[in-house]
Amino acid sequence: MTVIFDGKRTIDLLKRLVETPSPSGFTAKVMALIAEELDEIGVPYMKTNKGAVIATIAGADTKRHRLLTAHTDTLGAMVKEIKSDGRLKLSMVGGFKWNAVEGEYCRIHTASGKEVRGTILMHQTSVHVYQNAGTAERNVDNMEVRIDEKVTDANGTRALGIEVGDFVSFDPRFEVTDSGFIKSRHLDDKASTALLLELIRSLKEQGAELPHTTHFYISNNEEIGYGGNSNIPAETVEYIAVDMGAIGDGQASDEYTVSICAKDSSGPYHYALTQHLKGLCQQQKIPFKVDIYPYYGSDASAAIRAGFDVRHALFGPGIESSHALERTHMDSLTASAQLLHAYVTSAMMD
Repeated sequence: MTVIFDGKRTIDLLKRLVETPSPSGFTAKVMALIAEELDEIGVPYMKTNKGAVIATIAGADTKRHRLLTAHTDTLGAMVKEIKSDGRLKLSMVGGFKWNAVEGEYCRIHTASGKEVRGTILMHQTSVHVYQNAGTAERNVDNMEVRIDEKVTDANGTRALGIEVGDFVSFDPRFEVTDSGFIKSRHLDDKASTALLLELIRSLKEQGAELPHTTHFYISNNEEIGYGGNSNIPAETVEYIAVDMGAIGDGQASDEYTVSICAKDSSGPYHYALTQHLKGLCQQQKIPFKVDIYPYYGSDASAAIRAGFDVRHALFGPGIESSHALERTHMDSLTASAQLLHAYVTSAMMD
């Protein structure tokens, strides 16, 4: 079957996804967007109590199922404290370093639905006032949100509707360059989500019959460790997490191929299934790298920890500067799309 990958359509969807705020725990809007896409495609799906969406395409084999997952939740923060000067202290949502969001524009999402703009800064930012502006530790005590409203005390901030527990999202700054790079926060894992939705759409447009009933699990709690560890159909034999490849010193992954993970901090992925994915790339001349991610976990590893008896594997586009100002290339998205198509249209391993 011919691989049909509409790069422009995928990028357009990716832009909509990353520009929809969705820190873990605050994902209703982005999951509504996912449901709208699936309604338009015409694929049946269910919603879980935790807010995830699971779409299903029936296949020739209805006894041995496959499941592929990507996640829409992102890094973010919550209001920890309203300071006496009206600024905000934050509590992290997800694993990142404070320096990765220093200087970033943000939104405070109030309980009433109002959004208030702000900037995440060091308290000691002004070099004309603070001698240690460059050396002070970037930590929870020193980082704060400067609110873009005329407030000078905690009462003024509360009058805006801002309270402890409100979510704070980071501006993505989405950009596509003429050289084919996609730059944005939250490519982890909205790039993979866009790829899965594009795969579903292209399979429906082709009228493809899959060899196995296949579920597409769009999870919304991966960044806090348990996004895809429930609601897995009992018939599932193979579980694929479609998530970012980690790039850096000593890593094989890059921004131009699909990255297949052999092992992460949870341990090795299923050896035979990983070899099957490598074989598909070799047979169909899909550019790939095999890698180990030292400080990483996925929805597939969460499912294994939860006790599900499945073969698990992980692959996806290579993402530079993960959990910060991320970047990938169209080549990596294309290679990932090719492996996704090759996998779901091939017969399951014996």
